[in-house]
Amino acid sequence: MAKRLKALGPLVKSVDTRTVRPPPSPPTPQQRFKKADPFYASPEFRAWRAKVVARAGGRCEAIEYGHRCTKAQPAHRMFADHVIEIRDNGARFDPSNGQCLCGPHHLMKTAQARRDRLERRGV
Repeated sequence: MAKRLKALGPLVKSVDTRTVRPPPSPPTPQQRFKKADPFYASPEFRAWRAKVVARAGGRCEAIEYGHRCTKAQPAHRMFADHVIEIRDNGARFDPSNGQCLCGPHHLMKTAQARRDRLERRGV
């Protein structure tokens, strides 16, 4: 097996010579105002989530190119996602309105639902 050479760091460190440093960038609106909805901490939601994830065997239910995603607990975080989102009048605690998704698939599905919602509004 070939050994790798370690690169040396710079011998002279860089120095910030600016007399006036720029102010720190302000936090984004999401960083300032995002708060978790208390609904997601409720015992009812937690029980619904447990049923949805258990029904899927702790494995992502997303289908891509005809194959089910291989990500599963405990190596990956699973999300109990509403198939029809609550904002779109989906049933909150009906297990048949839930699916177990890994993080990337949950983000993609949620972003698509937002796009669809905005298109329906004509934005």
